[in-house]
Amino acid sequence: MSSPLAEAVRAALSAVIDPATGRDVVSAGMVDAISARDGMVQFSLAVPRESARAMEPVRAACEKAAAAVPGVISATVVLTAHRDVPGPQPAAAPARASRPPPGQGQMLLPDVRKIVAVASGKGGVGKSTTAVNLAVALAEQGLRVGLLDADIYGPSLPLMLGAHEKPRTAGQRLLPIEKWGLKAMSIGFLVEQETAMIWRGPMVMGALEQMMGQVEWGELDILVVDMPPGTGDAQLTMSQRVALAGAVIVSTPQDVALLDARRGIRMFEKVNVPVLGLVENMSYFCCPQCGHRSEIFGHGGAKAEAERMGTEFLGELPLKLSIREMADAGTPVVTAAPESHEAASYRRIAARIWDKVNASATTGPRIVIE
Repeated sequence: MSSPLAEAVRAALSAVIDPATGRDVVSAGMVDAISARDGMVQFSLAVPRESARAMEPVRAACEKAAAAVPGVISATVVLTAHRDVPGPQPAAAPARASRPPPGQGQMLLPDVRKIVAVASGKGGVGKSTTAVNLAVALAEQGLRVGLLDADIYGPSLPLMLGAHEKPRTAGQRLLPIEKWGLKAMSIGFLVEQETAMIWRGPMVMGALEQMMGQVEWGELDILVVDMPPGTGDAQLTMSQRVALAGAVIVSTPQDVALLDARRGIRMFEKVNVPVLGLVENMSYFCCPQCGHRSEIFGHGGAKAEAERMGTEFLGELPLKLSIREMADAGTPVVTAAPESHEAASYRRIAARIWDKVNASATTGPRIVIE
């Protein structure tokens, strides 16, 4: 059963007319299931693929109508072109895109000096823990730092930052959560902890664009983006919509993780985003009782891979119980154990990343579609 807020939004949408047909979007069957939780509303409009660009004003009108409903804090509406179109469709001609795709407007986050993606080819390698601690280490240098959780399906920032409050609003814009010297935003701040985000790709990309374009980030020296694992929609959206200064690839030492790390490197090379280097996480295990070192996943694989692929090896981080315990408790080890060896390693890697993005002459990515 739909919630009262979802029904109120649906009623408001019945006043939005598609000029091409003269029918409202609700009676025309264009509105997919409306998700409304804690004032956050998301839904998609199903349209024929060839009409998607012309439907942008209708999408914007739906978003405006939904946002005006009492009780709605923020509304996200995306177009999904999943209806079958009769007859054969002409193949798309090869294109070289030097600007955002049609209908997507100007590049987002213009007030952020540097944007760095922390990525991995596969999950479970400690990428989010690395991203959080690098962001905190950068903030300790006196920089204005933002941290964006781009993993819509598996957001982890609320837990790792120890922040579970809902974002406040200023007009139609969300205010980022401030913790540990950072400004942070995650879909996890907007939905219940156990909510399954069963969204199509366009809805995921719409939510990601909203967290970039409708959040009051202000002026930042650097924004660290905790990317989802793999090489999919979120990575392409970031490459198209913001001027990435570079990407940091996190991997563990074993061959299967390094194979996926190679794919991540090649993906960023395809979209002309410089790879700043590789980080070997869980490089070795330290026994919490005796301090004995065991290389349970092997050791040095990421360093050798970096040399083979012509990129920098940024450093190694141990597999330690204290790092996991502090992450689960919402206290990054850089802050919770500032004198520790691992905190020093995070700071050293963070300082190197900041040096590299400021020395880079890259003016931003350019997408090449072949």
